[in-house]
Amino acid sequence: MAASSPRHLVSLAAAVAVAALMAQSAAAAGFYERFDVVGARDHVKVISDDGKSQQVALTLDRSSGSGFNSKDTYLFGEFSVQMKLVGGNSAGTVTSFYLSSGEGDGHDEIDIEFMGNLSGDPYVMNTNVWASGDGKKEHQFYLWFDPTADFHTYKIIWNPQNIIFQVDDVPVRTFKKYDDLPYPENKPMRLHATLWDGSYWATRHGDVKIDWSGAPFTVSYKGYSANACVNNNPSGGWSSSKCPEGTSGWIHTQLDAAGLGTVAWAEKNYMSYNYCADGWRFPQGFPAECYRK
Repeated sequence: MAASSPRHLVSLAAAVAVAALMAQSAAAAGFYERFDVVGARDHVKVISDDGKSQQVALTLDRSSGSGFNSKDTYLFGEFSVQMKLVGGNSAGTVTSFYLSSGEGDGHDEIDIEFMGNLSGDPYVMNTNVWASGDGKKEHQFYLWFDPTADFHTYKIIWNPQNIIFQVDDVPVRTFKKYDDLPYPENKPMRLHATLWDGSYWATRHGDVKIDWSGAPFTVSYKGYSANACVNNNPSGGWSSSKCPEGTSGWIHTQLDAAGLGTVAWAEKNYMSYNYCADGWRFPQGFPAECYRK
């Protein structure tokens, strides 16, 4: 590689400084500077907001669900949050932490959703990927702990090579990019967190509905972080992304043998649904990525 010119070095240093200031500014921004409220505003309670970390409680009752969306959109990033889920009989409720480019037919989306349960039954964590409107790629897991007893960390790593889902820093799924198959790589996505009524599908395929006598239902979020490339250009494209310092920590991340081992462990011991094994759903053959290594 050719030696950098002094002008190039100055420009690079300036860019790094700007990125660092952007990161500091984002860290110092208050909740309402970073997020828009979804649903009833009085169902979103900011418990703490010190400019460095927020704790937010979302509630669901007969009148409304609730949530918040990031004001920024992103093209690749590492997104993490701690969550304490709805306790007791949470059947029919759905708690989410996901990225989406919108609601159109060709949208991209990366999902972590928690489907509520009857008291004593395990929660189900649903992971899914949509690319150019092509979805139906769910892996579902029973969690190996009680997610209502305390906060646990859930993370999405999204880069040009793969998407990695982690629980308490344990990888449980990886979704790889193949050049000839759809992959979310061009459309900027907004971060969403929601609590809503999913009675029609969430618990035992919709057989168990919400028991509203237990309302209001509450889920808590804290410790949200986004080490991610901001891209607020509606047309997307990598060239218009602004990436913070530390991007190198995730932009090329792929699972090594140890990480793939934890994925195999999660699949063997806790997976409750794999779309690549659902012949009833795909009678004409499984999606192409199911046959890839």
